[in-house]
Amino acid sequence: MQQRILLVEDNLDIAQLIKEDLEHAGFEVTHAASGASGLVSAREHLPDLVLLDLGLPDFDGIEVARRLRHSSAVPIIVLTAMDAVERKLALFEVGADDYVTKPFSSDELLARVRVQVRRQQPRSLLTLGELELDIVRRTARHEGRPLKLSPKEFEILALLMQKPGRVYSREEIVASLWSGQPPPGAGLIEVHMANLREKLRACGAFGVLRTVRGVGYGVRPA
Repeated sequence: MQQRILLVEDNLDIAQLIKEDLEHAGFEVTHAASGASGLVSAREHLPDLVLLDLGLPDFDGIEVARRLRHSSAVPIIVLTAMDAVERKLALFEVGADDYVTKPFSSDELLARVRVQVRRQQPRSLLTLGELELDIVRRTARHEGRPLKLSPKEFEILALLMQKPGRVYSREEIVASLWSGQPPPGAGLIEVHMANLREKLRACGAFGVLRTVRGVGYGVRPA
């Protein structure tokens, strides 16, 4: 499956060049020319990475990054003409993962994009304290004892364990596990989460799951 990138850039000439480079490298690119349209597009298309220009005509890029981070763990790379240390720190404080200072080469941008995308790829063995998931064998253990999970419970837990401490929105879970399509049955994710929480508690894995009301789900760092 192609990795989906959302490019939020108001300069149409620059946007077209970046879009062509990314598509040539095998990415699927959606373009938004303002902060408002970028936020809407992020909700609708659920990208795997966001390239965000700092100087937008409506919202400051820092505000867009802050709003994105409220509901999503998607990697954010900021495109900025500013090189002030204070500005860089502000970007990281609101949740940006990286930045590229303009002007930049296409090779540099592609390299930074690939680093962030690669970090999102699941590892074959996920561990969280005494909890262990083998992605290849699709087995779960806690303190060495088998933990019986349904296929979807396993997939949800594996997704959350990829980044302990981060909260995944319901939309991100649907995009990852149901290919962006609504899961069959209202409240199905909530049912899976309740069953998963009960099974973890039964095996002694207390307090692993985290629910942030109105935002989503995650696992607490060990």
